[in-house]
Amino acid sequence: MTGEQTHLTVMVFPGTQTLPLLAAQTWGYFEKRGLTVELKPAPNSEEQRAGLAAGRYQIVHGAADQCLALVEAAEVDAMIVAGGDNGFNHLFVQPEIARIADLRGRTLVADVANTGWSFVLYDILKRHGLSRGDVIIHEAGAPFRRFEAMCADKTMAAAILNPPFAIRARRAGLGDMGAVVDTIGSYLGTVPYVLRSWANANSDALVGYLAGCIEGLRWVLDPAAKADAIKLVGERLEVPLDIAEEMVAAATDPVRGLAKDAAFDFQGFRTVLKLRADFEGRTPAPPEKYFDLSFHRRAIAGL
Repeated sequence: MTGEQTHLTVMVFPGTQTLPLLAAQTWGYFEKRGLTVELKPAPNSEEQRAGLAAGRYQIVHGAADQCLALVEAAEVDAMIVAGGDNGFNHLFVQPEIARIADLRGRTLVADVANTGWSFVLYDILKRHGLSRGDVIIHEAGAPFRRFEAMCADKTMAAAILNPPFAIRARRAGLGDMGAVVDTIGSYLGTVPYVLRSWANANSDALVGYLAGCIEGLRWVLDPAAKADAIKLVGERLEVPLDIAEEMVAAATDPVRGLAKDAAFDFQGFRTVLKLRADFEGRTPAPPEKYFDLSFHRRAIAGL
């Protein structure tokens, strides 16, 4: 595409959920829409939220609950603009832990204690007779930091991890207590979210970005692209090809993989809202407060 490109700085947690973005970069799906997209790895969700609010990033991809935290706790007018996935998360424990109930009094590793997957963790604990007060939370940040914490310090008893770190954890001998959605049900995991003011002022750029993401997603989900997708994951995420193959398998799973065309999981989002409201002791706000799918609809219509 000729003419000046619009530069977007996007913060993500690299992993299975970012495959559509990597594909869009690699195959020029952003560039042909007049966009230059710079992906920055997130150290933790706090920097994602603070950086979005401050304008350091125009778009971030993180847990849907992170957007809720930005709106409710920081009073920033942010909104989710598409769906994504269920998070691909499993709960891992140190090898000597046989039951989730055995986590009583132990230290658990989280991103931060009061957002996103921490609420999922507390809900799982509750279902096994444990309260938030029965465990200690160590805030480590991004999934790779949670995995490293569990490997480096055996007193770090459990953490929620997604691929590739879930794969590495399994191979390192940590105990896999199963997919979190098997316990909590449908859940909206990683989504793109933006400042409402930025979206309204830059609607064409946002629509073009989402269209590029969806085109990248369609490529990832195409069985004919499997070998190239594995190679792409290996190169861009710097993982061995056998791990890359597992990640592509997770991404393309017809039931639990990436949502087709980044469709928004309304039931999964209601779970997100309920877990936060339960933790805060209030009634959930109307879901529509936190998302605007009009940009996503425009992106789909233009493909």
